[in-house]
Amino acid sequence: MCDNHEKEVNGSDRRALLKSVGAVSLLGALGSGFISEVAHAAAWTKAQRDTMTPDEIIAAMKKGNDRFRKGKSQAHNYLSEQRKVSASGQYPAAVILSCIDSRAPAEILMDLGVGDVFNARIAGNISNDDLLGSMEFACKVAGAKVILVMGHTKCGAVMGAIDGAELGHLTGLLAKIRPAVDATSYQGDRSAKNNGFVDAVARKNVELTIANIKDGSAVLSEMVSAGKLKIVGSMYDIETGALEFI
Repeated sequence: MCDNHEKEVNGSDRRALLKSVGAVSLLGALGSGFISEVAHAAAWTKAQRDTMTPDEIIAAMKKGNDRFRKGKSQAHNYLSEQRKVSASGQYPAAVILSCIDSRAPAEILMDLGVGDVFNARIAGNISNDDLLGSMEFACKVAGAKVILVMGHTKCGAVMGAIDGAELGHLTGLLAKIRPAVDATSYQGDRSAKNNGFVDAVARKNVELTIANIKDGSAVLSEMVSAGKLKIVGSMYDIETGALEFI
């Protein structure tokens, strides 16, 4: 049971959502999509996704991480969500470009469900032509309104780039992170043994990846200019579970 204060807060949140999303869309979203604060039973619908602005989608992602950090994630019925997605199509609201690190599962740490987002994962959350094409499809064709580039603390790929590690195809991938190493201003030990420096490079790498996406894709850049898309960055702390938007 919740106390009266919590009921008042929840009531205020719902009234605010009714104003910004619309009563019909909100009622349709209850129990589905990542705005809901009850059991997550179904994926985002096209009508619900299309009603949201990029800022509202980002706010919902932040709320999802807040629930995750507090141990209050929604009760996801992933089988039900999967069936709904398969039956009615997919209408993700965002693309998350994140690292392959097993400690940073984007959907879980933002309390998202099946069909809520496109998730592109690559070591060091870098961008390349294939990923640009994937994001162009996700946004221009499929309708996603946010691209979130998510780095994380203690990133092994960043450590490898700092150390100049070489191993097969990994060598070329780490070379794409190296500009972030060189561009990071840091007073102190600039080695992979220093977590402070590693995290500073990871943050700079997120910033450079965002710039590379905008510079590398005229399609996405035009959507940003038209206000149809926002490209934002974040850093996930693997120890605290906190997702900081930068």
